[in-house]
Amino acid sequence: MIYCISDIHGKYTQYKALLEKVNFNDNDILFVLGDVLDREPNAIKVLQDMMSRLNVYPIIGNHEYMAMYCFKYLMKEITEESIEALDEEILLLIQDWFSNGGETTYKEFVKLSPSKRQDILDYLEEFTLYEEIEVNGKSFVLCHGGIGNFNETKPLEEYSLFDMAFNRPDYSKVYFSNKYLVTGHTPTPLVDESCEGGKIYQQNNHIAIDCGAVFGGQLGMICLDTFETFYVK
Repeated sequence: MIYCISDIHGKYTQYKALLEKVNFNDNDILFVLGDVLDREPNAIKVLQDMMSRLNVYPIIGNHEYMAMYCFKYLMKEITEESIEALDEEILLLIQDWFSNGGETTYKEFVKLSPSKRQDILDYLEEFTLYEEIEVNGKSFVLCHGGIGNFNETKPLEEYSLFDMAFNRPDYSKVYFSNKYLVTGHTPTPLVDESCEGGKIYQQNNHIAIDCGAVFGGQLGMICLDTFETFYVK
């Protein structure tokens, strides 16, 4: 079976409970649509579990981008040169990351050995921007945020990181007439009031799977083979 999950944000217990709930095994595939990191204190622990599984495919979210960019600077030895290299743009990004939950991830990250920190950085750099897959004759485009500057004739590889990881789609609009667009990033109660409490949204060829786990909702997962949904509070 092929599953999708997003916006785990360090909810390690719920993440493991969902894998157990669907009896996830080596014959299955899991796509993680970004925002594994930040907000909750076990984000690195989730990431390390993902790293240990060859059948888990990570897609970059805005929080992974911020973390990866900031880690590279925060890991440097403090010298006069490194301080001078911290220009206003980098400082603003670090401040923005911390104000959006990055401090918990950073505290977890710095407790790791240098080699494990490098393993984390190497893994983050493997995250893809999107995936396009076919399951049981149905086509899916998977990305974290949405597709900014959308044009149905525009090849997916021409969209930028910010188009796919930071933007939010118009869920009232059908983006692809022959494909499903699967996204995280926007908590589904903000997409449609019928998703209050944290439910996966499925309308207009959209499948929105961020059920707002860190905002009082649930962690959700969908099986693309059957469209069955699973939740853990």
